[in-house]
This record gives sequence, structure tokens and C-alpha cells, in this order.
Amino acid sequence: MKNFLFFFTVLFSFSVAAQKKNDGLYKEKYRPQFHFTPAINWTNDPNGLVYYKGNYHLFYQHNPFGNVWGHMSWGHAVSKDLVHWKHLPIAIREENEVMIFSGSCVVDEKNSSGFAKKSGQIPMIAIYTGHYIPDSSKPDDYRQAQYIAYSLDDGITWKKYAQNPVLDLHKKDFRDPCVFWYEPDKKWIMALVLPQEHIVQFYSSLNLKNWKHESDFGPAGDTTDIWECPALTKIAIENDPGRSKWVLFNSVQSTMQYFVGEFDGTKFINEDPAQKIYRPDYGPDYYAGIVYTHLPANQKPVLLGWANNWGYANSIPVSPWKSAMALPRTLSLLKNDNEWILKESPVSDLSLLRKSVWQENVILVKERKLLPVKGQQLEIELSWKPSPASVSGLRLAVGKSNPFIIGYNESKQTIFIDRRGAGDTSFNKRYAALHYYEQSLSKDNGKINLHIFFDNSIIEVFANDGICVMTAQIFPEKQNDGIELFSNGATNSFDKIKVWQLKSTW
Repeated sequence: MKNFLFFFTVLFSFSVAAQKKNDGLYKEKYRPQFHFTPAINWTNDPNGLVYYKGNYHLFYQHNPFGNVWGHMSWGHAVSKDLVHWKHLPIAIREENEVMIFSGSCVVDEKNSSGFAKKSGQIPMIAIYTGHYIPDSSKPDDYRQAQYIAYSLDDGITWKKYAQNPVLDLHKKDFRDPCVFWYEPDKKWIMALVLPQEHIVQFYSSLNLKNWKHESDFGPAGDTTDIWECPALTKIAIENDPGRSKWVLFNSVQSTMQYFVGEFDGTKFINEDPAQKIYRPDYGPDYYAGIVYTHLPANQKPVLLGWANNWGYANSIPVSPWKSAMALPRTLSLLKNDNEWILKESPVSDLSLLRKSVWQENVILVKERKLLPVKGQQLEIELSWKPSPASVSGLRLAVGKSNPFIIGYNESKQTIFIDRRGAGDTSFNKRYAALHYYEQSLSKDNGKINLHIFFDNSIIEVFANDGICVMTAQIFPEKQNDGIELFSNGATNSFDKIKVWQLKSTW
């Protein structure tokens, strides 16, 4: 009876959400219009990213009952283009004191799991961390193990494996499986983390049910906080046809890092300098990024992350939803002075959202210049050659409060963002404190090139073709919609700027 009531409540909540959509949902203050958000209630990590039969599946950590973290289940949506999304019912729900934590999804084309019983059936398998709390009065007394569920109708309905868990070390913290097919050895590979030990473990399996430990990677890179959400994928090297490297991502509580090297089906070897930390995003609001599996052979890998920060995620001033996904990013690699650098580009179909465009080719700026275009739902391309000893760039959400600043410090050779006072900061002291981020960035043929997306409460900055990316949330009043160029210390000539108004995907 308890399970029936749970399931009924979940379905009811989704039907209410669908009914209310035309009565105001996706029109709320701060609601992103081209980033994915659930219709209502909480979300965090993306899960189970898989492409199958023309659909990009997005499963995600979701609380069906409230607008803060809790009751973790897998929400579900699909897209044809990674831009427009269709909501589906809850895929895998919490029950029997087991919450459904993060994980992945694969297409078991050879039916190695044996779940398909009819000719032509191809199982989709979800591999996730079961977070078991035997006594709800002691929420910190939990245990984590790896579970599986399967779907025989292309991901619409799911059944949990009767003999779960399939991998259990009897540990408190042991989570976030990333699973993919390793063709050279004809086996499944699972990467997951021991968070406190800063270790990624690799396991192999022939059937997704029985797993063998292969190797460990770590500690390495950033070990200042717990590790979570590993993802391992092969990424092509630009300007070197046919060559690729393996990239291992993991999250570090409020940020992410990546390692580039080789994987032989057993162990991962990092080839970047061990003392240097590389991040897919240098802003405050990008976490738990993982990659799509089962993509078409000619498609670049796609990374999708959560656009929030655990330091204040439950407090952001939005309702009836809470949190969003960042834009999906296609990935490639560059070799620069014996370092492998990740290059990220927003998916190309975002250009289909473009409406009117304003552009200028040469704008001279000394101190500041307000542009004759406004908005908080924008795409911007900007290029300039910074003058010596100057600090220059772009300000968004210009109005009665502080703007959001995207700048380049020529003397320090750094790009920075500053959201100090750019809208509401009163909801959380941690959010207010985390306002300034900078990162070293060399000019590209003497220029800085920015590709910026502003979506009401989320700003993503792709610098110099995506070799440096920064994501941040802001919560400005609607009337704070001005855009201005600035140049301190010297006059700067901005040689290209385009500003597109963007349509909503909802």
C-alpha cells in the first residue's frame, strides 16, 4: 500500500505540473528559458545520459515531493536536439528506505544481462548507487552500493533487479557508477568513487551483474574535498585525424576536474602534469558533469553538468522548481606546450533559438559604453585585442544594482567574472561570498574571444573557443537588463560584437 501511494503521488504531481504548464509554469521570475529545469521541485546531478533511437535521454536526481534535496529518485526527460526537452514520468523511484543516487544508463544491444526474453527486445540498463538508510531517525547512518534496473520499452518504464545490489563493498561512501562498453575487450567497464579516499575504482563485467575489480586511480589533482561523479570517455584530438585520448572527469564537492591520458580496459594513466589542476569549468556553478553514451559514431562526446553549488543550492530564491542543468557541451582536445587541454563548445542547435540580432564591427570604448540593446535571454559573441595595462570586457544585468562583470586583465593575463551585488544575494552568505573567479588565459592571436549565454539566472562564458569556461548564477531584477562594454586603464577597440535575443524552448 505504501508503494502504491508513493507511485500515485508521483504520477499525480506530474499530471498537475503538466496541467499547470499553460497557466504560468516556465514563466516564473528567474526561470531559465533554454536551460533544462524540471517543471516543479528539486533537481541536482544529471544521470543516465544515453542516446537511443533518436532520443537523448536525461535522467536526473529529483525530489518528487519538494523543492529542496531529499527523497532522491530519477526524473526523466528526452530530447531530439539537446535543446528542446519533453518531460516523462519518474523513471526509478525511492522505495524501501533506498534512495536512487547518481549513475549511468547503457543500451545492452547483445542482451548480455539476459533481461530481454522476447526476440527483438533490447534492454536499457540503469546502473545507480542505492543509498540505504535503515533508520530514518539516523540519516547519517547509511550505506551505499551499486544497483541496476532495466527497461524493455525504450526507457519509459523500469523494473529493479531482484538480486540487487550487484556490487557492494559494505561501505558508507561508495558511489556514482559510470558504465560503458569497452569494445577492444568486449566487456563493460564501471568507474566509481571512494569519496573520502579520493580514489576512482575501475571494475569490469560481462553481464552487468557480476563485477571484477581491475584497478584504482588516485589520489591525484584536487583532493581538497570529497570526490564524486566520475566519467570516463574517449575524446578526439583536434587537427590530428584518427587520434584520441581518454579523459577522466570527477567532481570535488563544489567544482570539477579532469585528467587526460590512456585507458587500456584495466587502468587509467594520467599524462598531464601531476601538479596542475585542470577544470572543465572555472566558475562557481558547475558540478557533476557526465558524458552521453551510445552516441552515433560521428558525433563528438557531449558533457552535461548541474548549474549549481552545494554551498547554497537549497537556498537559491526560485520556485516552484529548484536548480537547472548547464548547457550541453561538445568536447575535443588540444595539445598546448605538452599539456592536454579540453575544449568545450555549446551544442550547435542552440543557434536555432536565435531571433533578432544587433551587431557592430568596431566600437571604441574608454571607461564604459552602454549598448543600444537589452535583455536577460541572450547569446553574445564578442572579440577584441586588449590594450596594454587595461582591464576590459562586458557587463550584463546593468541597472540599479551592480552588474555581472566578464573581464580580461591584460597585465595579469587572466579572465574573470564578478557577480558581487548583481541581483539578490541575501538568501545565503556563502553565495554572497563566492562572487569573484579568475583563470589564466592566453590571448588567441592577440585577441580575446567570448561566446556568452545569459538565461535569466544563469550565465555561461566560453572563452577562446571554449578552452576556458565559466558558469555562474545570478538573480537580478527584470529591469536590470542593460549591456555595456567597459575599458579601464586605456581605450580599447572592440572589433566584433553580436547580440541575439533567444526564444524560449518551453
